[in-house]
Amino acid sequence: MPARRIQVLLILVSLALPGSGYTRTLQQVLNEGTLRVGVVLVTPWVIREAPGEFTGFEIDVSRALASDMGVEIDIRVYAEERIISALEAGEIDLIAAGLSITPARALHVNFSQPYAMTGISLATNRDTTILVSSVEDFDAAEYRIATVAGSVAADQAARIFPRAEILEFGDVEQASAALLDAQADAYLEDEPTPTFLALENPAIIDAPLSAPLLQSRAGFAVNKGDADFLAFLNAWITARESDTWLPTMHNYWFQTLRWREQ
Repeated sequence: MPARRIQVLLILVSLALPGSGYTRTLQQVLNEGTLRVGVVLVTPWVIREAPGEFTGFEIDVSRALASDMGVEIDIRVYAEERIISALEAGEIDLIAAGLSITPARALHVNFSQPYAMTGISLATNRDTTILVSSVEDFDAAEYRIATVAGSVAADQAARIFPRAEILEFGDVEQASAALLDAQADAYLEDEPTPTFLALENPAIIDAPLSAPLLQSRAGFAVNKGDADFLAFLNAWITARESDTWLPTMHNYWFQTLRWREQ
């Protein structure tokens, strides 16, 4: 057999093998019976319980999605900076990782409509902010706003509260401790950290905002070129929002700590 023909046959065989690094359409996922989902380890989006065992909001969402598709699920963990290239390379079929919808990312992937919302919010020390009646009150020289150095919240703090004293700490634990010890009056951070701080320390910490100061919306991401996949995901999100399953799951994982007990 000519060498060129052998090479062509080997390429065709490799493309036919599931998980060999080729992008699959919705119909191919259904035909092959397994949905490969890329996730990122960030609590409570995805939590590793044991090797190969995961829980979290995105795990519940992905399992429900696969169940409604009638396929098995294959969870694959990636670093955040690697997950989009993994999708483009065909290692996974879908990203479910609390991935914020941005124009820059949309140049590489197609986003579904949003199925979750997060953002930057405030946790406050109850004792030192007892006279505060609105967010605007924090924009004053007597208030100290804790942030984590290098974070998006730190970049935004000076813009939102230009008159306040901005305190930068090395990590979330240090900033949280400063708020608990009243070294800071408020802490600007990505949700759900402010909410969890208030739930863990209800006598000391409050999360006074009903919605984040700066919002970001997360969507599923799939490869470009498969309109059927995108249409199905949008229909699934619409249906699971209408029957309240999605908002109920989001509330469980982001507004309570019951999941820790389980």
